[in-house]
Amino acid sequence: MKSKRPGTNTICTHIGEVKDEQFKGSVSPLFMGSSYAYEGVDVKRYPRYFNTPNQEALCKKIAMLEHTEGALIFGSGMAAVSTTMLAFLQQGDHVVLQKTLYGGTYNFVVEELHKFGIEYSFTQGFSEEDFSKEIKENTKVIFIETPSNPLMLITDLKMIHRLAKKHNIISMIDNTFASPINQNPHDFGIDICLHSATKYMGGHSDICAGAVAASQEHIDRIWNLAKNLGGSLSDYTVWLLERSMKTMKLRVKAQNRNAKRMAKWLDNHALVKKVYYPGLKDHPDHELAKSQMRGYSGMLSFELVDEINPDLFMESLSLIKQSMSLAGIESTILSPKKTSHALLSSEERQRQGIGDGLLRFSVGIEEKEDLINDIEQAFRKVNDKSLEKSVV
Repeated sequence: MKSKRPGTNTICTHIGEVKDEQFKGSVSPLFMGSSYAYEGVDVKRYPRYFNTPNQEALCKKIAMLEHTEGALIFGSGMAAVSTTMLAFLQQGDHVVLQKTLYGGTYNFVVEELHKFGIEYSFTQGFSEEDFSKEIKENTKVIFIETPSNPLMLITDLKMIHRLAKKHNIISMIDNTFASPINQNPHDFGIDICLHSATKYMGGHSDICAGAVAASQEHIDRIWNLAKNLGGSLSDYTVWLLERSMKTMKLRVKAQNRNAKRMAKWLDNHALVKKVYYPGLKDHPDHELAKSQMRGYSGMLSFELVDEINPDLFMESLSLIKQSMSLAGIESTILSPKKTSHALLSSEERQRQGIGDGLLRFSVGIEEKEDLINDIEQAFRKVNDKSLEKSVV
């Protein structure tokens, strides 16, 4: 009889622990060693080989959460993305990428891939036709991100799997915005799942890390390059990340709930022009999101009416912090133009639908009423300052 798979909270709490055999402590001990014995041991351990006790244990947790055979952790999300792409691409190959991507990924592709003789194409849209017409004979990888950063657009996972299988292409997804709590792309046939573990996995805005989850065959191929590029994570950060992931489902569910409430409230506000959140029924991808996600994420974006200066509005917030990253337990807000997508030209941002006034809102676990009160007082301050200027 097949053993029942543990629940997600149980996986977060218990899978991937390092057993404290000496003192029987209730949490994983931290092994800080950078030098291990090589004679008379089962595993020759070395931090850059991603196989210290804490590294190995945490990878088991990530793999089980993403429903894959294996996983690797890296020093950053971009270390995970760049290493994984280069593990499956070489001179003369081609990669298809969806229209909207995290700015760092976009910049890596356009700044670095040509140096390796690797071709790339961005789709014009998100349909099967959009992806199909970019595929060439030398295409080896399809790379997507869903929900997308920052417009929360949804890509059809089953469609991407179908295309990849038809053309014998490796499919990769940046699953950061969803997290394994809301979405498991491997269940829909996506080969490789990538994360900036800095975000929902870390969840407290104090860890920088990346993760990749896939079949063991694919993980072995990524590891073969990763050990040479050296993007491993310090064991202290590994230990902190394992600790943080124990509460990931609790945190993410609270953030999902808050984000949906805030999206509805903002959508009905007279000073808000547009809200981007797949949990809203009028979002163009709502039904697709419902079919492949368990929750709609704690992330949303919105545009203010033209009369409200977005920079002045953000400066007027007191509880919600202007901050560059996302997915912490505290609510944060930023301008993609100045941060996540600053490396893109104005024309490139416009092509992706990212206007200069767009604001990205990472919703935390605070009470909804407190977040609403903070936004309302910011609107009042901006309006008061606008009146002062008009009087002068």
